[in-house]
Amino acid sequence: MKTRQIVSKLRGIFRAKIRSINADMLYHWILYFKSQPIAVSQKSAMVFSPHQDDETLGCGGMIALKRSLGVTVEVVFLTDGRYGRPDWIKAETIAEIRQREALNALDILRVANSQTHFLNQIDGSLQYLLNDQRQHIIDQLAQRLRLFMPEEVYVPHRKDVHGDHEATYQLVKEAIAASGI
Repeated sequence: MKTRQIVSKLRGIFRAKIRSINADMLYHWILYFKSQPIAVSQKSAMVFSPHQDDETLGCGGMIALKRSLGVTVEVVFLTDGRYGRPDWIKAETIAEIRQREALNALDILRVANSQTHFLNQIDGSLQYLLNDQRQHIIDQLAQRLRLFMPEEVYVPHRKDVHGDHEATYQLVKEAIAASGI
């Protein structure tokens, strides 16, 4: 019995070490052989963010680079972010806090408040929208697209493994088609 425990523990240590070596090799391969300086275009961009902070975590560097070149960037937040909070803070309160934090973060990235838009859908609801709610959001997004006419659009990956993120991708995709741009 004791021998099995020791062998099992050694297997676990061995697997962890192999994963670590594998990750280290992959890191170095990407860094030294595949890494390239990021190309920044002079094209205007619209960033669609499911929650407040996704725009900064997902493409804050690109936003900052574009703004440093004087390129116009607009950001659209789809949800109010109310559930990204500790349990002891009310959902409505955290939604207000997250909106202020988003405006502060975008101010640091040099995106004006006038170029920041909040649709305020309930956090966690985008994948469960009824047809009329879904169409209303698509119409809102299409209108924002037509008003701004971005040359580039940034969205979460279509398989982001988060309901609001995947729904944002799909809603924006449909809004682009509906906008006619």
